[in-house]
Amino acid sequence: MKKHLHYILYLSLFGIFSCNKDLQTELPYESYEYASLDENGGNWKPILLTSGAEISIPVPEATNSSAYQAELAQTKQAIQNMNATQRKKLAYWTNNPVVRWNEIGLFLIAKYNLIPGPNPDGSYSQPDPQNPGGPPSFPFAHPPYASRALAYLSVAQFDGLIATWHYKYKYNRPAAYRSDSSIPTAFHQQNIPAYPSDGAVIASASRRILTAMFPLEAAFLEQKEKEHLESLLLSGEFVKSDLEAGTQLGQAIAAKALARAAQDGMKNAQTTKAVSDSIANAAFQRFGWKWENMESPQRPVGLTPLFGKVKLWNVPRVEDTRPGIPPAPGSPAFEADVKILKDYAANRTSERRRIANFWQDGLGTYTPPGHWNDFANRYIVQYKMSTLRSARTLAYLNMAIMDGGISCWDAKYYYHYPRPIQLIKGFETIAGTPNFPAYTSGHSVFSAAAAEVLAYVFPKEAQLFRTWAEEAAISRVYGGIHWTFDATVGTKQGRDVAQYTILRARQDGADK
Repeated sequence: MKKHLHYILYLSLFGIFSCNKDLQTELPYESYEYASLDENGGNWKPILLTSGAEISIPVPEATNSSAYQAELAQTKQAIQNMNATQRKKLAYWTNNPVVRWNEIGLFLIAKYNLIPGPNPDGSYSQPDPQNPGGPPSFPFAHPPYASRALAYLSVAQFDGLIATWHYKYKYNRPAAYRSDSSIPTAFHQQNIPAYPSDGAVIASASRRILTAMFPLEAAFLEQKEKEHLESLLLSGEFVKSDLEAGTQLGQAIAAKALARAAQDGMKNAQTTKAVSDSIANAAFQRFGWKWENMESPQRPVGLTPLFGKVKLWNVPRVEDTRPGIPPAPGSPAFEADVKILKDYAANRTSERRRIANFWQDGLGTYTPPGHWNDFANRYIVQYKMSTLRSARTLAYLNMAIMDGGISCWDAKYYYHYPRPIQLIKGFETIAGTPNFPAYTSGHSVFSAAAAEVLAYVFPKEAQLFRTWAEEAAISRVYGGIHWTFDATVGTKQGRDVAQYTILRARQDGADK
């Protein structure tokens, strides 16, 4: 009953239906006054940069210079000539585009979250970033891929905005509407310096990160960046040089993020059948069991067997969060779990089905990592966070989610534990058959890691987030996808992973 009440609260807060296909990732929010301006944000400790001053930008023209006065006139003229389409786009971008670019990322994840189908001869080809048009098209935005895309997007935004805040308060150039009172402003007057434009940093960095992750969307993303930059000029806050400096800064931080991505090991995560078989055989030698793919048609290789070897953000070693050995098939603990799953299968209540469906996050959706980003975006707006603090929230959230995914996939392929459908004769699921081992549950790890970070950022909501994480975990058991120990151990694993990220967050200076 308690969990049901939490869902009622969620529905009443955000007007969401009880199936995640109905979740609307484009929030209908308007410009708002920031709860804090975070004036010292330029001194916060970044993730990829050594400090906010690492990337240099030009010294801005003085406000009494002829060059700046000409830019003010240009901004004023553009606003006076604004048409209805431009006004609509200006309202869309609002004064917190961190959320908007995250939503664009979620949209692309859902669009590309499609399993590559078999070739005419029955063989399978993997998506190739060197030939994104395929077939099959690149990428397959499965949960590990989604977690990585969101992590790089958010970290680039966060580091870029720390640098932005450093220069904003170093040069202290006022917003255009403060320099010329005849210039109207579309958004709340926040008294934050304009140079460089934080929105331009977000647009520039986000477009480049997402283009690298979704290369077939290059033209779409370039158009989004163009619309965003135009809206920033029409907001009345910025002049052209504010935007140019922000674009330069965003481009530089995106390059640093993508340099890390190129060397993080993700390109090796999807292996050949020979390597996949050797991983399975190694597990069988250790434990006497191995997972077998029970889907139809059967793909020859599991999903990203070496994602567990991808570079972590905050966990020192993947072994530091690897859980203990699961119950051996046939053991008393195992047989007790079989009994539980059979009972759930025989008593699939409407409430359990609803929970299983709400958290399914399967093909064509923004995946479990995206689900938690959607939650975060709504609370960012509810708590009226600045662009800098919004980026910080999403950066730590997505680093913890990605580290959680790496830790989970390490356990999956180290233990190579069979799923219920493989070991329980005649057993059927209500949520498909994932193409990777059972232990631990990805939903459980992703969700618990996310919930702990959000509980740290929004302490008043901590109980709610943790309840949702537990419900996400049990949903996979209700669906017949996982053993109960996949879920309970996975929840602990996610919480343990998150502590490394939270420790880093507590030391970045933002809590002072």
